[in-house]
Amino acid sequence: MHPALWISKTGLDAQQTDISVISNNVANASTVGYKKSRAVFEDLLYQTVNQAGGVSAQNTKLPNGLNVGAGTKVVATQKLFTQGNMVTTDNSLDLMIEGPGFFEVQMPDGTSAYTRNGQFSLDDTGQLVTSGSGYVVQPSITIPENATSITVSAEGEVSVKTNDAAENQIVGQLTMTDFINPSGLDPIGQNLYTETGASGTPIQGTASLDGMGAVRQGALETSNVNVTEELVNLIESQRIYEMNSKVISAVDQMLSYVNQNL
Repeated sequence: MHPALWISKTGLDAQQTDISVISNNVANASTVGYKKSRAVFEDLLYQTVNQAGGVSAQNTKLPNGLNVGAGTKVVATQKLFTQGNMVTTDNSLDLMIEGPGFFEVQMPDGTSAYTRNGQFSLDDTGQLVTSGSGYVVQPSITIPENATSITVSAEGEVSVKTNDAAENQIVGQLTMTDFINPSGLDPIGQNLYTETGASGTPIQGTASLDGMGAVRQGALETSNVNVTEELVNLIESQRIYEMNSKVISAVDQMLSYVNQNL
């Protein structure tokens, strides 16, 4: 079997994966807090026919080697945690992180997950929860029933105004969590990430302090997907896919010619 067939086959597989990554980015272009991904490619092992530096004659060494590649593969999909744009809302429970950091939420099994999506709501007990799945924000913050307004400071301090008191009453403090390597977090869907061995252990701190981002109330962070860039990447991947298909077609014609004429 001609090696170019297998080499081009790896190129087709790799570009299919790349197109899948791009399509997921485009599909989440309007998802709040979404961070785009990119496929990381790597060339495969080489068949070494002649080693560079090998002796070709007395006092003579080969300046270049003869290495035949085996193709390519996608070895990783890397999340890019660049800041998304700000969109202003009229909802006091919409919170945005301006800078590094994540909101921590508690999963049903008691473990922690992390999100950049600050679209929060209140459950039937007044606890601050995620809008999509109702996971409780950590540390738990409960808003009184008689609260007439909610204020969240840049440092994450949550206070409410009630008819019973002249001044605002502090009801909780949002904690920011960050990681040494956010790209190592495991995306599990629902705008959530979980800790892995590659991300490092959670580093907790106060918003606007300790190197953490500030909390902006009444605003949300949009997806950091650039649709124009993704469409250009899609065209590039499509062209590379076509070229690999053309190589397979050319090799097939070569083999057909040999079979018919020899």
